[in-house]
Amino acid sequence: MRDLPLLDGTTLPELGFGTYPLRDAEGVDAIASAIRLGYRLIDTAVNYGNEREVGEAIRRSGVPREQLTVTTKIPGRDHGYDEAIASVTGSREALGLEVVDLVLIHWPNPSVDRYVDAWRGLIELQRRGEVRSIGVSNFTASFLERLETETGVLPVVNQVELHPFFPQEQLRAVHAEKGIVTEAWSPLGKAAPVKQSAPVVAAAEAHGATPAQVVLAWHRAIGSVAIPKSASPERQAENLASLEVTLTDDEVAAITALGRPDGRLFDGDPETHEEM
Repeated sequence: MRDLPLLDGTTLPELGFGTYPLRDAEGVDAIASAIRLGYRLIDTAVNYGNEREVGEAIRRSGVPREQLTVTTKIPGRDHGYDEAIASVTGSREALGLEVVDLVLIHWPNPSVDRYVDAWRGLIELQRRGEVRSIGVSNFTASFLERLETETGVLPVVNQVELHPFFPQEQLRAVHAEKGIVTEAWSPLGKAAPVKQSAPVVAAAEAHGATPAQVVLAWHRAIGSVAIPKSASPERQAENLASLEVTLTDDEVAAITALGRPDGRLFDGDPETHEEM
């Protein structure tokens, strides 16, 4: 698995493991399984309610802590400078980690208009060494621009909804221009018939791969760090094996062309959707 360079000089694995909604003992087992199989980027959030499970899974996995990149996210109710700092302190305690590798602002929540203050809190935490890297989730180009204008610091990552039905070409172009790494939540499109689409099926047959592996290979080809989630060790291994699939330029273009104007999976427009 390759590591992608980030703006702050650190790196991020090119494929990650999503942990929502894995909880309790079964969640610990599933997350520990993913780590043992080879996932090195583990994604959680305060609002997932499973930071303690993630921390326990890390300890049980037997994989050295320094080999893992652990991401969490601060919720909307913790926007603000002091609030963001307190939120990350709580996450570090829940995870049982002295340092969190990557912390994201989960949603911008523009009607509250405190995401810049939260960003300043993350900048301070990075300065203190309590957080290695800082980024955002579900931010539009205008929100990214405001962070840069008002603080002089760009996020190293923007985690957004991204899949073949919603390829986010304009936003990815902004990321590429600014050096921001794109992460994809719901990379397989959840219940949407992404994996049944003709270009995906054709590529799967051509490469002797599963449709899910083709979609994950598409993410890698467009420079998107996918974070698929599964409680099944078999499915976890299948997703990880997508690293062995390399699509042609034509296959990538055909899958990208599946994009739809209404491609979002739910009403998750960051200009209007808010989560506390």
